[in-house]
Amino acid sequence: MPVPPFYVIGHKNPDTDAICSAIGYAALLRAVGEEPGALAARCGEISQRTKWVLGRAGLDAPLLLTDVRVHASMICHRKVIKVSVNDTFLTAYQRMLKAEIRCVPVEDDEGNLSGILRYFDLLKLLLPADTEGLSVRTVHVSLAKLADTLHAESLGAMLPSPEFEEDLILLVGASSQGTVEKRLKTAVADDNIGKFLVICGDRPIVQRYAIDYGARALLVTGDNPIAKEILAYAVRKGVIVLRCHQDTASASTLIRCSRTVRHVMEKKFLTLNGSEPVSRLRKSLTALDQDLFPVVDQPGGKMIGVLAKSDLVDPPRIRLALVDHNEYAQAVNGIEEAEITEVIDHHRLAGDLVSREPIRYLNEPVGSTCTLVGRKFFHRGLMPAPSVAMCLCAGIVSDTLCLTSPTTTLLDREMLTWLSGVAGVDPKKFTDEFFAVGSLIATGTTEEILNADRKEFIEQGLTVSISQVEERDLVGFAARRVDLEAALKDLRDRENYDLAVLAVTDVALHHSMILVIGKDATLAKFPFERIDDSLFHAPGVVSRKRQIFPAVCEAIQLSS
Repeated sequence: MPVPPFYVIGHKNPDTDAICSAIGYAALLRAVGEEPGALAARCGEISQRTKWVLGRAGLDAPLLLTDVRVHASMICHRKVIKVSVNDTFLTAYQRMLKAEIRCVPVEDDEGNLSGILRYFDLLKLLLPADTEGLSVRTVHVSLAKLADTLHAESLGAMLPSPEFEEDLILLVGASSQGTVEKRLKTAVADDNIGKFLVICGDRPIVQRYAIDYGARALLVTGDNPIAKEILAYAVRKGVIVLRCHQDTASASTLIRCSRTVRHVMEKKFLTLNGSEPVSRLRKSLTALDQDLFPVVDQPGGKMIGVLAKSDLVDPPRIRLALVDHNEYAQAVNGIEEAEITEVIDHHRLAGDLVSREPIRYLNEPVGSTCTLVGRKFFHRGLMPAPSVAMCLCAGIVSDTLCLTSPTTTLLDREMLTWLSGVAGVDPKKFTDEFFAVGSLIATGTTEEILNADRKEFIEQGLTVSISQVEERDLVGFAARRVDLEAALKDLRDRENYDLAVLAVTDVALHHSMILVIGKDATLAKFPFERIDDSLFHAPGVVSRKRQIFPAVCEAIQLSS
């Protein structure tokens, strides 16, 4: 079964620190060989500033990953043992026996799914349902496939095409010549002699009887000789003559093995959409009688693999390293079904993150997750690629406002100095260029402004959303204020938040304008300068983690 990939991923609505720390840590895991296939991922769109960083570094955006539940297409067996509708019992049986499986999908000549063949179904080709009369000796089969199964020579009249199947009544000519002749005369009288397949060995008289009375075919076993005059006679009479090396008993058994599987395959079966979550399938498929499920792509419906019920008992999970967050509320969808192996963060502990096994957990009060990733490179004596170092620099200058935020620590300063040297950039100039890119207040939609860097929190049972936009000045805010407030209300109502906050931060003058939608009692406790019902001015406030979020928590606590 394929092993799902390993991703390093940040939070929803990712900021530059989330994107760049994911890129940096994935690169480190690959470099040290801990996770050679580690991939940086994201669970949201990236901002114009982050795009600028990636373009400057010459890197592609991380893979967009909106759901980390394991889907059927991820774990299905893609090397599928299958058979064709025109395959014989013997072909299907040998294929299943070699692969040690009890169920296979069946396809038509165009590769379309036609049915499911179970080991048990094959018995129907060998054992007739009726055990009395002619039905026990009647086999619906293609003479051409019969000859192929027995590796028999065709010596008389021409064989029909392999696709042509007919009812053949088996007559083993092992009795006395008189008894065989009597049975053939009876067949003539019953007007079904044209369906008889006479099987015999070195018995020229019986061979001639079969042709005389007009049997459909004669099978001579044991590589026994057939006189030239008998073969010529068979051609004139239109009787098919086959010769095989098996003895009569073996040949009689193998004839039934030449029947095609189309007659016993299960035509009513369930297929699985490759995008279906395995957790959902595990619940829905338990009670079904079907054991093997073809997995198909959409919209083409072509089979891409198969899943057995046993594959759903304890399926592998997507493995993740989380960066720049540690709360389920901020994490990619489906996080509960993933395997979290590590967390690297610089925010508060939320308490809802759980794991099956012990994990590595690094959480330190620094200004940027990229700082912690950079230190991992440094401590291992590894030099990140200049492009990766540039991304890590961007995460640090973004989250610390180039070391001017109150969240800045000595470690942030040390890592920015080291990484900027590796990247070949001047931190001050790089910061100016970074914040000069793409003013969201000037050009972004209200949705882009609210979701460019937004995090969800749960505080004292209340769900809070805090968005932050960093600008070089707040000149354009007044013109957008009404629309932003309306969009913030819509967000609050749509997501059922108790409190929705938007902070527009001036990174040059170090202050913020803060819009808040929530209960009046909570807003009344905000420790900022209140401008009107929903707008606050917060001088010196630039950090969501260190200043805005604690203020929100204090207001909730005082108003409860």
